[in-house]
Amino acid sequence: MIKNSSLLQSLDKATIYEVNIRQYTKEGTIEAFMQHLPRLKKMGIDIIWLMPVHPIGLNNRKGSLGSYYSISDFTEINPEFGTRHEFKNLINEIHALGIKVIMDWVANHAAWDNIWTINNPDFFARNEDGEFLSPYDWTDVIQINHENEQAHDALREAMCYWVKEFDIDGFRADLAHLTPVHFWVKARLLTESIKPNLIWLAESDDVHYAAAFDIFFSWKWMHKTEHFFKNHLSISELINVLHQQNSPFPPHAKQLYFTSNHDENSWNGTEFEKYGIYAKALAVFSFFYSNGVPLIYSGQEVANNKRLHFFDKDEIDWNSETNLLDFYQRLALARKQIMVNDPLEYISFEEKILAFKRGEDSACIYVFLNLDNKTVDLNYHLPQGVYYDIFDEAQSEIKSQISAQLNPGDFLVLFSA
Repeated sequence: MIKNSSLLQSLDKATIYEVNIRQYTKEGTIEAFMQHLPRLKKMGIDIIWLMPVHPIGLNNRKGSLGSYYSISDFTEINPEFGTRHEFKNLINEIHALGIKVIMDWVANHAAWDNIWTINNPDFFARNEDGEFLSPYDWTDVIQINHENEQAHDALREAMCYWVKEFDIDGFRADLAHLTPVHFWVKARLLTESIKPNLIWLAESDDVHYAAAFDIFFSWKWMHKTEHFFKNHLSISELINVLHQQNSPFPPHAKQLYFTSNHDENSWNGTEFEKYGIYAKALAVFSFFYSNGVPLIYSGQEVANNKRLHFFDKDEIDWNSETNLLDFYQRLALARKQIMVNDPLEYISFEEKILAFKRGEDSACIYVFLNLDNKTVDLNYHLPQGVYYDIFDEAQSEIKSQISAQLNPGDFLVLFSA
């Protein structure tokens, strides 16, 4: 599939923000979330990823409200969130701010009481007794029959509906690799015949799905960083996993880097549980490492330090004493200054500092992350010139080297001026 170069270049500078509408406000509605759009624009958000907005099944529902990923109708809006009219207004408001919006799409399973179980029961797989069955231990959903091309056609038709009627800008595919790649290839062709240059984000790290997707989840990196701190690994092992993760993919493919998302937060812990004082340093990495796209999850900008309930109401506390809005805003705005295809060069240190440079000496960025458990004295030679720190906005002429003391979890990001 031919990739549009302008779209891919825009992703080099983009920041994605994942929205959990249920937990975002006290009301948990589309209209209540809309009040936050100006703030997200100020943060420098370029793409909003909406978790599923469809009606949630009642049969075998988990918790009091159920899973967003247990869908009873692929062409309707969850009435708890609002109406189709309100959803269309939301998309229009997002577009008016110059932001794109992608929908979460579930193609592998549906609710036990999905409307197709009545009208098209052959759309779903059966066990030996002829009963619907759940994939894995996901007892609130049933498996779609991927051998039935009519089921695939119905799903793709529903995707086209949201593009045509609501002007969405793309899809985040839930566990994309559980659905055959040919489904996604044809879905992209059909939807982009309606609206070209959609954004395609796969919750997968399967290279075969590069035939349909542009952005992939960086699971290898996520797991390795957890092991890094727990098992006292070396920086070289982090760099090795980056090479292993990226090397199989074609040049157009991007990696989605994150310290949290809805699954990680609810099931494995907040970024502070997982990474402690190093959470912000890893967020810095996400914004500046080459061929990557950073993700911010709902509430990270106020350092949400609780695991949000997945199947019940659990509102984000927007009155947190810790406000990282300025932190993420500076990262997002600085990311937009990076020149597309800036070459990356690792900087070596004996200590556990992950450091790299992007760009040429006349226009480059230096990133230093102290991932050690002790304070490190940083001394590094820089080409003569003027540099500024994106976090304190200080500019200074550096003639030969930079000297700084980095405490555990500290970071330094310098742009040449």
